[in-house]
Amino acid sequence: MIEMRAMRTVVLLAGLLPLLGSCHKEFGRNDYRAYFGGEVVNPQNRYVLFCKDGDVLDTIPLKANNTFFIAFDSLTPGLYSFRHDPEYQYVYFDKNDSLMVRVNSRDFDQSVVWCGRGDQKNNFLMEQYLRNEADKDSLFENFDLGLADFTKRIDASHNSDEKFYEKKKEKIKWSDGFDKYAKAAMDYHYYAKKEIYPNVHRLRTGNDVIEQLPKDFYDYRQHLDLNDSLLSGFSPYVNYLTHMINNMSSITYHNHFSQEDLALKTNLNKLQVADSLIKNEKVRNIVLNNIAFSYLLEDQRMENNQKFLDMFHKFSTDDIRKNEITKIGNAIQLLKPGNHLPVVNLTDASGNDISSDSFTGKPTVIFFWTEKLSSHFFAVHQKAVDMMKKHPELRFVAINVDMNKDKWVENLAKLKATGIAEYSTRDFQDLRNRWAITKIHRTIILDKDGRIKNAFTNLFDSEFEKELNEPAHVGLISMK
Repeated sequence: MIEMRAMRTVVLLAGLLPLLGSCHKEFGRNDYRAYFGGEVVNPQNRYVLFCKDGDVLDTIPLKANNTFFIAFDSLTPGLYSFRHDPEYQYVYFDKNDSLMVRVNSRDFDQSVVWCGRGDQKNNFLMEQYLRNEADKDSLFENFDLGLADFTKRIDASHNSDEKFYEKKKEKIKWSDGFDKYAKAAMDYHYYAKKEIYPNVHRLRTGNDVIEQLPKDFYDYRQHLDLNDSLLSGFSPYVNYLTHMINNMSSITYHNHFSQEDLALKTNLNKLQVADSLIKNEKVRNIVLNNIAFSYLLEDQRMENNQKFLDMFHKFSTDDIRKNEITKIGNAIQLLKPGNHLPVVNLTDASGNDISSDSFTGKPTVIFFWTEKLSSHFFAVHQKAVDMMKKHPELRFVAINVDMNKDKWVENLAKLKATGIAEYSTRDFQDLRNRWAITKIHRTIILDKDGRIKNAFTNLFDSEFEKELNEPAHVGLISMK
C-alpha cells in the first residue's frame, strides 16, 4: 500500500524532483546540508511548520500550487516533525537526506507518503504508526479478555510487528540512530498495553487480575531507560511512561476514599512516582504535564485541584506548560454546576451558524466524536440513540471536532436518521479553551435553561443515568 502510494507521489511531485536532483550532486560533501519539501492537498492553511520536540524551527509557506520546499545549510540527524495544523507527523533525517512528502489534509495520517533520499525509513515509520493505530481499534475488546487470552492476543500482534520490523531493517539497512525510533514505535506500543490492562480490565469487567499476574509480567521494565531525552519528543515512549506511572500509582483499597478523594490521592501518587523514577528534567516535565492535563479534566473539586496543583508546581520546572495548565484550571472553574456553558460557535451540516447558547428549552446532553476513532464514533451514537428511547425528554447534541467539514458530512451519511442534533466546531481551539476539551470521551449535561448540571461526565459511565435525574444543585463545586 505504501509502495503504491509512493509511486503516485513521485509522479505528483515531479515538478519538485529537479530540485532533488540538484541536491543529490552535493551529497559527497562533508556537511549536513538537507532538504525538505512536498505538497499539501486540500490545505487548511498556507504553511507547514518544521519542528523539533514540539518547538517550531521553521515556518515554511505554501506556494500557489500548494507545494513547499526548504533547504537546510546544516541539519543535525535525528527525529523531527512537520505540522499542518491541526495535524502532525514525524520525519527522521540522516545526514544529507533530501525528503519530499505528499499529504492530504482530509485524510492526513492515511495519506502521508515519502519519496527522495531517506524515504524508505520514513515510510516504514509511517506504516508502523498505522499498524499501531489499527491495533488500537481492538484494544478494548482485548482488555475484556482474561489474562491468558489477553497475553496470547497481544504477543501475537507484537510477534507480527517484530517480523515486519526485521524484514524492513534488513531490506533498508537503516542507521543505528533511526533504529532507536523504529524499535521504540513497535515495543513501547506493546509495553503500554501490558501497563493498561489490569486497571481497564477491572473497570470494564469488575474482575481484579492484579494477583493473577505472573512475576515476570513486567520484567521488561528492568531494561527500559526512563530518562531517554532522545525519545522525549516521541509519543510511543511518552505515552508508555504515562501508562506505566498510572499503573504503578493505582490504589487498591478503594473503599477508604470517596471517588473525588481517590482521584486526588492517586494523582498525587503519580506525581511523586514520576518525580522519583524520572531524573531527566526534560522527560520528567513532559510526563508531569500529561498527568496534570489528565487529572484536571477528571476532577471537579476546586480544593482538590489546588492541592494537586501545589504539588505539580513543586515538581515541574516547565514554566510555559505551567501557564497552559493554569489556563485549563481557570476554564474548569467556569464549568461548575449552575453556571451557563461558555458560548461557542458551531455549524450544522448545511453550513448554518449555531450558537451553543441556543441549547435551552429542554435538558441537553452534549457529546463529542472524531473520525480518527471510528469505533467510538459508532458506539457513542448508538449509546445516545438507546438513551433517547428511554429519555425522550432530552435533547442529544453531537459535536464533531475535526477540521475537515466535507469528511464530517460524509461520515454523517453513514449513520441512519438518529434524531441527534449534529454540529461541527468552527474553531476547535476556541472550543477546547472554553470547555476544557482535551479528550473525546467527554459528555456535558445541561438543564432546560442551559445551565450546567455536569460538565465532566461520560455517556458510557455506569452512573450516567443517575446523573440525569439529579437536581441541578447536586455536586456544586466547593470554591474554597
